[in-house]
Amino acid sequence: MMIEAPKGRKHHPILIVLHGERSSPGRVGQMLLDKGYDLDIRRPVLGERLPTTMEGHAGAVIFGGPMSANDPDDFVKAEINWLDVPLKENRPFLGICLGAQMLARHLGAKVRARDDGKTEIGWYPLQPTEKGRLLMRRWPQMVYHFHREGFDLPRGADLLATGETYPNQAYRYGANAWGLQFHAELTRAMMQRWVVHGEHRFCMPNAQQGREHLEGRMIFDPALKAWLSEFLDLVFEGKQAMAA
Repeated sequence: MMIEAPKGRKHHPILIVLHGERSSPGRVGQMLLDKGYDLDIRRPVLGERLPTTMEGHAGAVIFGGPMSANDPDDFVKAEINWLDVPLKENRPFLGICLGAQMLARHLGAKVRARDDGKTEIGWYPLQPTEKGRLLMRRWPQMVYHFHREGFDLPRGADLLATGETYPNQAYRYGANAWGLQFHAELTRAMMQRWVVHGEHRFCMPNAQQGREHLEGRMIFDPALKAWLSEFLDLVFEGKQAMAA
């Protein structure tokens, strides 16, 4: 499905990979549309194929989902293998949560839960590394999570941001491949749905209750949203928000 940018095509479209029939690219999608990118939405979980080349696309984003990058499903394996395409063609790629874990798996790193079962479900502190600060002037202090697994840092990747429970929060591999463990893409409506449908996970170790998710949004989301717009410029247009 193609969604056209409101001001007409300025760039090649961005490939958007989602993992549910009603899944949305949220404000990542809206920001990309506002920046002049059409969205080519594919759902491999529903049998839709991914392109064999990135020649017709400006980049790609693989979003999150309830499945694991370790699952044996054919579409999970196919997405992980497909990452050869943007990597070999050196096209911009962004993996968010599951997408970042798929990229890590593709690069030979492990995806796994903590031995103590601790999750990140809610708002948690983020600390940029020196390399992260060199790329972007400002990083959010708190970011939103909804996951039970993390990933090892792939060999050769640069760690851009870290956290207490899961140390690998943002990374870059080569010039154009990026992974985020956290979710900056959620609209308020999306977060409300996640809180309702994911309530059964709030009893897991280290998870926050639903009211904390929504209260935290009022406090922490403006900085996260501002960071996201700059980060998308960095990923897809190479615009660095350099530290002073």
